[in-house]
Amino acid sequence: MSIGARTPARGMLPWMVLGIVFLALNLRTPIIAPTAILPRIQEGTGFSAAGLGLLTGLPVLLFALATPLAGRFITRLGAEVTVLTCLSGVLLGTVLRSIGPPWLVLVGTGIIGLAITLGNIVVPVIIRREVPWEQVSMVTGLYSAMMNIGSMGTLIGTGPLAAAFGWRWALAIWGVLAVIGLGFWSGLIRTRMRREGAAAQAAEAASPAEAGPPGEGSAPAAKQPWSQAPAAFRGITALLIVTFSGQSIAYYVTTTWLPSYLADTIGLAPAAAGSTASLFQIAAILGAFGVPLLAARSQPWTPVAIVALLWLSLPVGLLLAPGAYGLWAITGGIAQGGGFTAIFSIIARTAGSDSQTASASARVQGGGYLAATLAPPFAGWLNTATSGWTAPLLLVLAATLAFTITGLLAARRAGGFPRGGAGAREILDD
Repeated sequence: MSIGARTPARGMLPWMVLGIVFLALNLRTPIIAPTAILPRIQEGTGFSAAGLGLLTGLPVLLFALATPLAGRFITRLGAEVTVLTCLSGVLLGTVLRSIGPPWLVLVGTGIIGLAITLGNIVVPVIIRREVPWEQVSMVTGLYSAMMNIGSMGTLIGTGPLAAAFGWRWALAIWGVLAVIGLGFWSGLIRTRMRREGAAAQAAEAASPAEAGPPGEGSAPAAKQPWSQAPAAFRGITALLIVTFSGQSIAYYVTTTWLPSYLADTIGLAPAAAGSTASLFQIAAILGAFGVPLLAARSQPWTPVAIVALLWLSLPVGLLLAPGAYGLWAITGGIAQGGGFTAIFSIIARTAGSDSQTASASARVQGGGYLAATLAPPFAGWLNTATSGWTAPLLLVLAATLAFTITGLLAARRAGGFPRGGAGAREILDD
């Protein structure tokens, strides 16, 4: 099936949305699961602290390094093959990580990182192609929310599973989600191919003289090099690279260091600090669904502006009023869920073809995840070098300011694109 044209199949939308849900559940669960039981994994494998860090850091590093290859993979082989490869890789990596010696645990982790990279890039392509224009933001929000729900479920469930069955089974059992996803997507793809085949035969029978070769008109778009993409779209993508980098720095620094900040600055016990930090993850669900609701009733820049204010409230609040840490964790959490939705909704709004969506998504995520790999260690170094948390919080503030400035510029430019995929493509192709 070509990825070059936006051709939603009649009656397939609910099933496609459900497929996106199953895919989203597999895009964070495998890398979150080890974080809940790191001491047990260390006891069972003999990993050093650096080795344990690779269990969570290696996938994020691969997100940054492998995204250009993921974009080419999707353009060459299509969205459906990419989805099946992603889920198969998640399943294979989960199994290898759960049964092998320490070196195989790391190999399995690397396979999971590569597989999830494919999934990260292909979801915006599927949403752009399959979802009606007025529902793009809502489905993107659902995708973001399901990743957060999967993360929360994994954090809650992995510890008890490890206590009952051991750490290897606790990691392996999440592979069931990949099995379910593979089964669902295999059936979904077969159903769509049958429907499109029947529709093509009916169209050919109705007007054989006008029927062209299969896929005519979409292949050139699928193979269009990035250098030939419209300048307006490339400019928006460049802004979104900085926007997503700011989002990723703020998210990963906060996720990594907020419990330590709360323990050192507020004096919270580890359990209380962890519970408060979990508010940052839970509140993301509100942001993921809130942005689409705002987008449907306002100018394109309004959701980005509100998300930006909420993002800024996190470092400013922790610097000026640390006693209200619970409030800032919630506002920052809403921002991180809403920011992800806003960024990738802009890509879907402005891309002129699925190949452009894949290329833009790869560039945006590549830059953002590279920043996410480097920022938490740098924040930790700042904490050690300055013997305090002011410098790391200023790093988060700088990141959220970058999100604010470039995000608003990108949203303003995206507002010049007409609603509806065909109209946007006409503008882009001029």
